Amino acid sequence: MTHGLGTVRRMWQLLEPVHAIAYYAPESVERAAALGYPAERRWAGYFAWRAAPLGPVGPALVNAVFYSFSPRKVARHITHAWDTTTPGAVVAARLASVDEALRRLLGERAASPEVREAAALARRAAEAADTAGRPLAAANAALPWPDEPHAVLWHAATVLREHRGDGHITALQTHGLGPLDSLVSHAAAGAAPAEVFASRGWSAEEWDAARARLAGRGLVDADGAATAEGLRVRGEVERLTDELAAAPWAALTPAETARLAELVMPTVRDIVRTGLLPSQSTLGIRMAYGHL
Repeated sequence: MTHGLGTVRRMWQLLEPVHAIAYYAPESVERAAALGYPAERRWAGYFAWRAAPLGPVGPALVNAVFYSFSPRKVARHITHAWDTTTPGAVVAARLASVDEALRRLLGERAASPEVREAAALARRAAEAADTAGRPLAAANAALPWPDEPHAVLWHAATVLREHRGDGHITALQTHGLGPLDSLVSHAAAGAAPAEVFASRGWSAEEWDAARARLAGRGLVDADGAATAEGLRVRGEVERLTDELAAAPWAALTPAETARLAELVMPTVRDIVRTGLLPSQSTLGIRMAYGHL
């Protein structure tokens, strides 16, 4: 069943907060700290949480699949990440923290027929995802499915999110945008202020050099704002990302996809209203749920 690209993007925007709760919930911070990733070093927990499904990998692979982070930042958090504990222990703690966080946020609704139905629909889409050439999606898809519906919903959202993210890297490379160029062009197009992207660990000198490269291609102007050509290229990147993310949704009819969106909206509202998620992110989707 074919879905419009607008629907594909909308489903990403809805499911992204469900996935992201793993990095921001206090339960995640506490469990990461208990494993040896201190709460005051939030990025240490993020890198361990997200990379763990890949196994005891080093900075080179994480840098490749995370793509837009400075290699220095990746090395700082991954070089000794598995000296602290094993990836298997991290995967187990990640799921336990999500289970706890969603039980707290959803209350009695965690076991409701609506969440169970949403989980079943999201799982069908996630299980339909072809993970060939998509390492983060493949690593998460290979993990056992949780038992509880709210955790199933989170796991499905995670597989679909990483499937899209892996495809996004393909789209960026197709249009000649390397890791830092992708961030500079995204900021130039108005996704978020350049300061927000500082969390990726690049220096001011590196940022300026990337801006100069993009200016040489006619993608940004002298002030660093996207030109018409820059906006066109970013639009093509997002369009191709949506196209590459569309296939899993063919497992659901348009009516089922609309039903999933309806069912997951209360959970998204609960997550967003906690204020845990950043009001502006490097994903550029704040306005997709900022009104909830």
